[in-house]
Amino acid sequence: MKITTPHGTLEGESIEAILAKYGFDCLRGANLRGFDLPRADLTRANLTDANLYRADLTGAILTGANLRGFDLTRADLTRAN
Repeated sequence: MKITTPHGTLEGESIEAILAKYGFDCLRGANLRGFDLPRADLTRANLTDANLYRADLTGAILTGANLRGFDLTRADLTRAN
């Protein structure tokens, strides 16, 4: 998986692996448009100004995540915590 951020491209096997490798602030301003992230554990992730337009967050765990200013237009948050 590759994620484009204002600070460069992040790579990892999963969103959780990227958070573990780069830290909870690595997704700040990230372009996650259309990403398929069902059941992703985004606990404490900083998603400030991230683009999640049409992202699939079905069943995602968002406990303690910073969601300030990010775009959830048409995102699927079914059963998200």
